[in-house]
Amino acid sequence: MKSWAKKICGLLSLVLLAASPSFAASDGVAEHDNSRISIFLQPAISFLSFEEREYFQDAIDTIYQEFRANALTEEESLSVAKQNFQKVNFCFPITGGLQFQVRQDHFLSAGIGFIYDDESVVLTDRKNKSHNYGYTIQGIPLFLEYRFAIPLNLMTLSDGGLFSVALRWYWTLPGTEIYSSWGKIDADNSLLGAGFGFSVGYLIASWKGLNVFGDIGFSSIKVKSKGSFADIVPEGSTEKAKWDIGGLQLQIRVSFGVWNKPKPREEDDDDDIPDTDAVPDTVKADTAKVDTAKVDSVKANSVEADSVKADSVKVDAAKTDSVKTDSTIADTAIQESSAQDSKESKSPAPEKEQPVKEAVGSKKPEE
Repeated sequence: MKSWAKKICGLLSLVLLAASPSFAASDGVAEHDNSRISIFLQPAISFLSFEEREYFQDAIDTIYQEFRANALTEEESLSVAKQNFQKVNFCFPITGGLQFQVRQDHFLSAGIGFIYDDESVVLTDRKNKSHNYGYTIQGIPLFLEYRFAIPLNLMTLSDGGLFSVALRWYWTLPGTEIYSSWGKIDADNSLLGAGFGFSVGYLIASWKGLNVFGDIGFSSIKVKSKGSFADIVPEGSTEKAKWDIGGLQLQIRVSFGVWNKPKPREEDDDDDIPDTDAVPDTVKADTAKVDTAKVDSVKANSVEADSVKADSVKVDAAKTDSVKTDSTIADTAIQESSAQDSKESKSPAPEKEQPVKEAVGSKKPEE
């Protein structure tokens, strides 16, 4: 029960991790991944196709029966208990790598992953003593991936994020192995590869070079070893061991563009105004004609304005000449007036008439 609780908590944590960037970029979903070169981190939930788990369950059942057989009393028999291995190998692989966009919506990627699935159980013997048994599947896959977008005309959704299909080829590196309470076997790593994988993904969100893809897919990564399962589990097969570390996967890829394409031109804010890129050629031609007519009209108005300015300059010049003529006439009149005044000042002044003095004293008063 504790194992299932731990896995459920891990699943919920992964779902929240996947949802948080989506909510952060929910204002607008990008239609394309505009990065040329990007790095990515890809956590996942995987259900491994490991059918050999039955060997380990059979070993646990055998040990349990031995504990019960060794019980001497009914009380000791009641103390014997066991846990069973899970019927599904459930784990959380993580992958990282480098992605290159060859051309629009066509990507080549190289990555390396780490798969770790630890399964353990507890058995109690007749003396109420606990015994731990388990096995661990470990894998280090290396892969090349080709991802391409699904054309929108092939889909029912005409807008939204980028839908894509990814194809992978896997190799395994040293460290791919199985070890248990009884032993360990290593996988042989072939240069020709170990298997394939494919997935269908969707660009959930894009924000400032950060892109979040959600994928669901399947992989088959089969490896083999020089050892046998009899080396790691009692009553296991004595043939050379073969197992599969692939399976059904739900994964979230978070990539960050370290080299991005130029930001595309933003669409007009007003939906009623069509974008210039979407205007038909005929409309563009008519618009060009209208623009040409406007330019000709502006040029004609400019010529008329220049003509008016020239006429205004001529009128101003005529006014200036008239003012100059009036000034000359005024100066001539002033000069003639000054000359006349000068002549009058030079001519002798007329003699003033002497008043006749009455000869008062000429007459003597009568005696």
